[in-house]
Amino acid sequence: MRRTVTGIALVAATAALLAGCGSGGGDGKEAGAKQDTSQAPSPAASKPAGGQEATREVTFEVRGQGSTQVLWTAGESKTEQVNLPWTKTTQLTVKGAELKVGSLVSVVPGSVTGSDGQLEPASCVIKVDGKQVADNKDGKSIAGCKYLVK
Repeated sequence: MRRTVTGIALVAATAALLAGCGSGGGDGKEAGAKQDTSQAPSPAASKPAGGQEATREVTFEVRGQGSTQVLWTAGESKTEQVNLPWTKTTQLTVKGAELKVGSLVSVVPGSVTGSDGQLEPASCVIKVDGKQVADNKDGKSIAGCKYLVK
């Protein structure tokens, strides 16, 4: 019961933080999360001739053993109780201004039991069009993973 309450509290707190991050003047990069734009897919790769929208394949991965809650966002937000390891692939259409500024995708995993028996954040990864664009350094960052898809 204690683990469930802790996991729910972590997911709720992180969701509140992520909700507040969208209106700031930040660059969309999270401290501690891998943001390698050199591997990011080219926005022109799947743009229609008019250039008004593009569809991206977004894959979320949460690694570990056992089960935990996962909050993921890609055009919509969902919270799920999942068995690990977990993978979710969805299509995201970015259009208009999102092609320039990006559309936020994120995954916030709950806690898992570490090798020392203590609770720790689960490891997460985000891939866009098959290329890894964000991770939480094998669970060392409690903020989860986020990326601006263009």
